[in-house]
Amino acid sequence: MYRIGRYDADDRMCDLVCDRYPVLLVMSRFGIALGFGDKTIGEVCRDSGVDTGTFLTVVNTHIDGEAPDPGAVSVGALVGYLRNSHDYFLDFRLPGIRRKLIEAIDCSRNDVAFAILRFFDEYVAEVHKHMDYEERKVFPYVEALLAGERPEGYSIDVFRRHHDQVEAKLAELKRIIIRYYPSGSTNELNGVLFDIFTCERDLASHNDIEDRLFIPAIKRLEEAGGAPTDVRSGDGPQKRPSGAKGGAR
Repeated sequence: MYRIGRYDADDRMCDLVCDRYPVLLVMSRFGIALGFGDKTIGEVCRDSGVDTGTFLTVVNTHIDGEAPDPGAVSVGALVGYLRNSHDYFLDFRLPGIRRKLIEAIDCSRNDVAFAILRFFDEYVAEVHKHMDYEERKVFPYVEALLAGERPEGYSIDVFRRHHDQVEAKLAELKRIIIRYYPSGSTNELNGVLFDIFTCERDLASHNDIEDRLFIPAIKRLEEAGGAPTDVRSGDGPQKRPSGAKGGAR
């Protein structure tokens, strides 16, 4: 049974995982490994070199949907989390769905199957474009702010105005599969369709963190003149975990 209310640093990490298993994805993107025994969330975060406030803000935002406090996060840790999320989608989740999709449909005999795969590939290309922009433009801009610089000709409002909701096309893909593909083997196709549903939800949560937490946090940093005196900036961007890119392989 899910507990009611938000989690804090004194709650046990094992209880959080057992109560809310989707938090496993959040842990991976922060570089937190399993095997932490009965340690509290605060202890596990400290042992893993993760900012506890940022971890809890992301977790509680996913759980209760309440407006997060952008002043409670380390901007550097949040950038690291988002970068690892990109790696998870681009290098693990979406390629895995494509492999299962190929196994579930017969592109050589069915025009609908070919169209489904082409639609999926076009969708993945859009996700790459969306996330590559953040990697090339947005995150370096934020890192410059954290270094006390103020790059000219750009602000987080530019990103906010052009922040596409890329999961919409994935919703269209699942509708095409449900309505038009006659599958002889329900296990394989239903399995990949379930993965598409969960990936769509995960992408929506990712975008929600960017919209409701990341953008307001960077806005605060801009208003502080790029100096981290009244906004929690941490020690700079958190490095991606070695040997993994955002999720367990």
